[in-house]
Amino acid sequence: MTPRDARDAALEALLQMERRGAWSDGSLKRIAAQSGLEARDAALCTRMTYGVVQNRTLLDYYIDHWCTQKAAQLEPVVACLLRLGIYQILFMDKVPDRAAVHETVELTKRRGKTRAAGMINAVLRKCASSKNTLPPLPQNSFVSKAAVQYSHPRWLVERLTALVGEQEAEAFLRLDNEPVPTVIQVNPLKTTPAELENELRSDGVRLTPHPWLEGCFEVTGTGDLERLSAFASGRCTVQDAAARLAAIAAGPKPGDRVLDVCAAPGGKSFAMAMQMENRGDILSCDIHPHKLKLIENGAARLGITIIRTALADGRERHAGWVEQADVVLADVPCSGLGIIRKKPDIRWKDPAQLAQLPAVQLSILNNVSAYVRPGGVLVYATCTVLPEENGSVVSAFLDVHPDFAKEKFTLPGIGSCPGDVTLWPQRTGTDGFYICRMRRRG
Repeated sequence: MTPRDARDAALEALLQMERRGAWSDGSLKRIAAQSGLEARDAALCTRMTYGVVQNRTLLDYYIDHWCTQKAAQLEPVVACLLRLGIYQILFMDKVPDRAAVHETVELTKRRGKTRAAGMINAVLRKCASSKNTLPPLPQNSFVSKAAVQYSHPRWLVERLTALVGEQEAEAFLRLDNEPVPTVIQVNPLKTTPAELENELRSDGVRLTPHPWLEGCFEVTGTGDLERLSAFASGRCTVQDAAARLAAIAAGPKPGDRVLDVCAAPGGKSFAMAMQMENRGDILSCDIHPHKLKLIENGAARLGITIIRTALADGRERHAGWVEQADVVLADVPCSGLGIIRKKPDIRWKDPAQLAQLPAVQLSILNNVSAYVRPGGVLVYATCTVLPEENGSVVSAFLDVHPDFAKEKFTLPGIGSCPGDVTLWPQRTGTDGFYICRMRRRG
C-alpha cells in the first residue's frame, strides 16, 4: 500500500524492517519515492522512523510496563504503532500529546486493526499521563541500565565499557541517538570555500566552518542536500570528517597512481582526487556493478577525470596490478559500529556474524598489499572501533609481511599518530573510525 502521510510512511518503513530485515535508510528512500511526501513530511517521517529504531529497547520497556502483553508478544504492526505513538509523546515536544494519541489510533484503524485501537489508545494515554513519573530504569548495573536507556544490545554495551570505561561508553551510546551534523567538503576543482559558503547561505542552509578540517563545513537545515544546486553541480560533496581523514592519511600527490580497493560509494576516491588536483590515476574498485555506477556518476558530477572503475573482489589477485600503485587504500567491510549514529539499525546486527569479519579483512589486506610498489603506502581503514577488526588485523598482517611497517602520520584536529589511530565519536566528534598507515620498504 502507498502511505498517505508521514506517520503512515514511518509505520511502513518500520514494518519493512521488521518483516523483511530491510535497512532503515533503504526503506525510507523507497517509501519516500512511492508516497510523494513533501519535504516537511519526509523529514517528519525520517525523524520518527529513526527515532523508533534508535530507542526501540526503551520503547519496548515502557510498553511492557503499560500494556498487558509484552512488546515481543504483540503483532508486529501493533507493536510498531505503539512504538510510534510513545516516541512522539516522549521525544517530540512539538507534537501535542493528544495529536500523537489521536493520529496513532486513527492510523491503527486505517491499517485494519480496529480491535487493537482501544488498547493502543489506553496505553498511549497512560504514557502521556506518566511523562513526569516514567517507570524506573534497571538499576542493578551500569550495563543493564545503559542497554535499556540508550537501546543498544547488552553485548555491545559490555564491549564498549571494557574498551573505554563507563563514562566514555555512556557518551558513545548517547551520541548514537543524537542528531548528527552533515559534513560537506568543498570541491576545489570547481569553487572556493568562501564562494560555496555564500551560495549555501543564500539557499537558506545553516552552516559553520568545520572546527579543524580545512575546506569542510558542518551544515544543518539542508533538507535533501542533493536538491541543492551546489551539490547537483558538483561544487561540494558529503563526507564525514573521519573518512576525509583516511584520505589525508593516504597522502596521494598529484601524478600518483592510487588503488582504492573497496571504494563504493566513492567518497574517499573523490577526496584523494581533489588532493591530487585531478592529476594522476585512481582505480576505484567494488564487487557490485551498480555501485561502480555510483562512483562513476559521482566523479562526473564533481568534474573528476582521473578516476577509473573496476569490478574486483579485494580477496582475489589481479596480476596486472602487482606493485603498480603508489598508494593503496583498503577501507574494508566491517561491523560498522562506528557509524551507528547515522545508521541506527547497525546496532542490531548479529554478533555471531561479526565474528567472521576479521578473517575477511585480513584476507583483503594480505592480497592488496601486493599492489603496493616498493616504497609505496598502504592504508587500512574501517568504520568500527573494535580492536579485533582494527589493530589485531594489522598485527596479524605485519607478522607475515616484514616488508611493511607502520609509519607515523599527522592528521588535522588529531595530531601525531604513531602509525595508527582509533577515532571515537565522544572524543573527536567524528564517526568511529580506524586508520593505519604502512609503508612498503623499497
